[in-house]
Amino acid sequence: MTDLESEAQINEQTCDLSLFGCGVNTQKPLPAGTRVRIRIVHAGANFVAQAKVAYVGKSMRMGVVFSKIEPNQQMVLEKWIAELREMQGVKTRG
Repeated sequence: MTDLESEAQINEQTCDLSLFGCGVNTQKPLPAGTRVRIRIVHAGANFVAQAKVAYVGKSMRMGVVFSKIEPNQQMVLEKWIAELREMQGVKTRG
């Protein structure tokens, strides 16, 4: 993730991915309202979007809301979300 104002970069783990945003587990959360470029790497694919830090939780977690996603990046995100839903369906039927 890159802070668009300072260009400072952090490498952290994401969680709770959705079509609208994700959580980021971090030791150094950015302030709410910070505009960032987020890059998520999963299974050899990359997703890049502009986003904004929506909140900072007590457990060193930031909530990030996607604000601008290019169409080809949207397709990557939608594929990942479909895969997650499929995996969750298998878990609940298990």
